[in-house]
Amino acid sequence: MSECCKTGFKWDGKPVGTETTVGKNKTYVTGTNKEAAVLLISDIFGWTLTNLRLLADHYAKEANVTAYLPDFFDGEVIDPAVLEDPARRDQVDLGAFIGRNSKQIREPEIFAVAKALKSQHKKVAAIGFCWGAWACFRLAAKGNNILDAVSVAHPSLLEKSEIENLGVPTQILSPETDPQYTPELKQFSLDTLPKLGIDFEYIYFPGLVHGFAVKGDRNDPKQKDALEKAKNSAVNFFKQYLGETQ
Repeated sequence: MSECCKTGFKWDGKPVGTETTVGKNKTYVTGTNKEAAVLLISDIFGWTLTNLRLLADHYAKEANVTAYLPDFFDGEVIDPAVLEDPARRDQVDLGAFIGRNSKQIREPEIFAVAKALKSQHKKVAAIGFCWGAWACFRLAAKGNNILDAVSVAHPSLLEKSEIENLGVPTQILSPETDPQYTPELKQFSLDTLPKLGIDFEYIYFPGLVHGFAVKGDRNDPKQKDALEKAKNSAVNFFKQYLGETQ
């Protein structure tokens, strides 16, 4: 992961959901749909980031789902003030963070939470941002039968095998500039997805950078339009593949 993962903007707003637990994981939950759920897997700022909770509220209301945003970092929280403070940003050791929250360490609990949601809801989708994208793609692999659809925005830590193994309808929200989702990985995705026999959509955001969909500047018209387009694209995707459930 790179320094851009630590940059961005805090959003104003008051989340309307509640905190609960799913399995062993503390979770922000919003919405009341008993049949359709969306699992949000966060970037490095975790489950308490207001921006993500506001996005969960939007998904719940606009796609008519119950949205879940769990803590997959054992309570570790990076202060959102880091987003806009270069001095504090320099104090965050990304390498150490990834070491504590590697795929090997976090995959079992992510799968446990997703399976718990699948046992409670007829249909489940997942969306992952930055760090969370690899986990969503692993959940969406052929034969897992956990997710009904998967979306990712500016993914980090992706391996080509995680793209090749996708087995459910897939959405990728891709900014033009992204040190993590490189031109090579973008091209690999575009070459591979049509061969998998699944529905997919690849939405490209010219002029945007890594992190825009969850940490973009809402006071900048171009970024605001892009993050709203990303949100609306995800909502429409969930509507399509989770159906009109109540």
